[in-house]
Amino acid sequence: MKAALIGPAPEHRPLYEARRGTPREAGPDAVVAAVLDFAAELRAYGVAHLGAEPVAAGVCLPGIIDEAAGVAVFAANLGWRDVPLRDQLRARLNAPHPDGAPTGTPDDAPTATGAGIPVVLSHDVRTGGLAEGRIGAGKGVDRFLFVPLGTGIAGAIGIDGRVEPGAHGGAGEIGHIVVRPDGPPCGCGQRGCLETLCSAAAVGRDWAAACGDPTATAADAAAAVAAGDPRAEAVWQAAVDALADGLLTGLTLLDPRTLIIGGGLAEAGETLFAPLRRAVRERVTFQRLPTIVPAALGDAAGCLGAGLLAWDRHSAEVSSR
Repeated sequence: MKAALIGPAPEHRPLYEARRGTPREAGPDAVVAAVLDFAAELRAYGVAHLGAEPVAAGVCLPGIIDEAAGVAVFAANLGWRDVPLRDQLRARLNAPHPDGAPTGTPDDAPTATGAGIPVVLSHDVRTGGLAEGRIGAGKGVDRFLFVPLGTGIAGAIGIDGRVEPGAHGGAGEIGHIVVRPDGPPCGCGQRGCLETLCSAAAVGRDWAAACGDPTATAADAAAAVAAGDPRAEAVWQAAVDALADGLLTGLTLLDPRTLIIGGGLAEAGETLFAPLRRAVRERVTFQRLPTIVPAALGDAAGCLGAGLLAWDRHSAEVSSR
């Protein structure tokens, strides 16, 4: 989990940043509690060290998000179903301080729809895509597809400065395109989904099996590829081929001008990008080949995007008063 206090426009500079582990092994309720605790901790730091309450909060999550209702509908990797996280966060962030001081400013007074500061919920990859589109690798690009390769895989569809959420909050879930029908089981219930084959987690799993070290990671696989280990090269090429097959579907449907690849696997640099560009180029027929570039904001993209969304919401509420 990554969090930051983000300053006002025009710089939107991070004023404080922090990270915490995600207690997935303790179950979905423990993860919710950890998110709420982390948000409260961040708020307390801002009050104590910056002398101000937050004016809005943005939180980005994996899985299917009903942004209008503020509900985490489904997250395969966290075991979440229909978690009303926005309401829970609003309640936690608008609780009184331990010393009894009231929360918020007069402009943040309770409204008919709920108390205190606004909270925005969004999809982690779409939010990261928003940040990449505004201030990162997609800045100035009218159409892009952002695909981070981390624990799972998803996508953000950038269109003229915004990120498309879809009719039901599920746009961009490229990680659940089936590319190998007889492949490994996925948390979504299918087999051979893209994220089971070429996410950083999948590459780490396959390299651990190939080299016999159960602690091996995707970064270890990349290092072994760079060193010329043929076992690593076979694992890596299988992942690149699966990724290129999935990306071809995305390119065919969306026709992006730029394809931005991020996440932990992208940290391998040209060890990933050189064979990936070649594999995509070999697969296109009538499709226009996009520019394929690494993400610019690293694994902080979602956190920065959440801050941008919070400021957007605050600005919209101020302008409507």
